[in-house]
Amino acid sequence: MLIKMIRQTVFLSAICILIVPACAGTSPSSSSNAASAPGYAQQATEGVQTLQQWYVQGSGLYAAPSGWWNAANAMTVLANYSRVTASTQYLPAIANTFTQAQTAHANFLNLYDDDEGWWALAWIDAYDLTGNLAYLTMAETIFADISTEWDTTTCGGGVWWKKPADYKNAIANELFLAVAASLANRTTGTASASYLAWAQKEWTWFKASGMINSQNLVNDGLTSTNPTACVNNGRTTWSYNQGVILGGLVELAKADQDPTLLPQAESIANAAIAHLTVNGILVDPSVSGGDTPQFKGVFVRNLMALYAAAPNPQFKTFVDSNANSIWTNDQGPKYQFGALWQGPFDSADATRQTSALDALVAAAAMQ
Repeated sequence: MLIKMIRQTVFLSAICILIVPACAGTSPSSSSNAASAPGYAQQATEGVQTLQQWYVQGSGLYAAPSGWWNAANAMTVLANYSRVTASTQYLPAIANTFTQAQTAHANFLNLYDDDEGWWALAWIDAYDLTGNLAYLTMAETIFADISTEWDTTTCGGGVWWKKPADYKNAIANELFLAVAASLANRTTGTASASYLAWAQKEWTWFKASGMINSQNLVNDGLTSTNPTACVNNGRTTWSYNQGVILGGLVELAKADQDPTLLPQAESIANAAIAHLTVNGILVDPSVSGGDTPQFKGVFVRNLMALYAAAPNPQFKTFVDSNANSIWTNDQGPKYQFGALWQGPFDSADATRQTSALDALVAAAAMQ
């Protein structure tokens, strides 16, 4: 199969690194002015170094409580950070995870289609960064497995969240869209056409499924008590459900030039900014457990992708505000970041760190 070598090069303007008024390894006071902080790229550099203190070389994963899918998001952060800062420091870690993590799950496959989608996107990002075809091929292998989960008997389409046949929800289908459209943009010929057809099929089903509510927010999934008449289940409009769909629509718009897709993405992004924030800072209803602390970063990461495709000053202002708040209000010792971006710092782990880094990297990319 012929492969397009698509590179997403991000050019940064010069970043002025200012002196932090607090000693290294201590938290700045809540009254610190964002202007006294280092530039976003330097903030991300400090934060990534801290993230990697939780990295386990032997497994290619991160120390508990960070889990399997969280590690995929950490790989995406390492790839995005490397691209934005032109750093090669963490390429060995990405390569190590590609090898070592398969000891746990061969080809990054397991019972959860959303887990598989996260890993597919991580290896697509790694391919964009390095041009290593092994990463792209792995994403294709993962996609092939998820595609077997497409089912029309329940809700008329969509992939399942978990094998076998457990829950038609937003995140698994958003990831399926994002991976399909991304592969369409990175392959050629019949392969590209097939991925594009899958992406268009997924989006046609998703937008008619009822999961996008009257506020232009995406609820968690569908109630399928009557499998021929599924309805929005009204469950939480998590920030990451508003995020992944943005990235999927951006990739699909690149692939098929449909002029309706970016406006749809902007509507969802604007709704999230309007309804899922407190004083301009992104807030989820819960940041407990091993999953929810990851969510906010996923939204901001995909907002970065939408901004690159359709620049909107409101998006930059929003990302800057969240990055500044993380640095000023949600920083613990040694450049650790917590789950409450509005503050105060709660605790540290690789999941919280990865999510906050999504915001810092996005802020650096938008400069």
